[in-house]
Amino acid sequence: MRFEQQLRDNGVQVTAQRLALMQAVASHPHATADDIAEEARAALGSISRQAVYDTLGMLVDKNLIRRIQPAGSAARYEDRVGDNHHHLICRTCSVMFDVDCAVGSAPCLVASDDHGFEVDEAEVIYWGRCSSCAAG
Repeated sequence: MRFEQQLRDNGVQVTAQRLALMQAVASHPHATADDIAEEARAALGSISRQAVYDTLGMLVDKNLIRRIQPAGSAARYEDRVGDNHHHLICRTCSVMFDVDCAVGSAPCLVASDDHGFEVDEAEVIYWGRCSSCAAG
């Protein structure tokens, strides 16, 4: 019901495909589009790759989900939006965790020279090795 209301509140028609994709993103934060498609197919039976990408793009545009694209990685999606949090990624196994703002309130960091921009978001990715990979 939550996803249906979110779609309606954003002027988006509620469909089984959209609901399945939103559920997949919520169930598997930081999943790739292929992972999300696989989860949606398990729920629906079939959904085209193009429909997955188009719907994910629309959901990002409506700020219902967030797209993250760490260097050297496929785009990943999550439903934690609106708080300008950051991410911690293991270089070895690619596990990803959410990290709250580094300092203060959004946008969390102050640029040394903002070149006249009105900064409203900072994207920070902390890279390293998770405890499992570091111990192995």
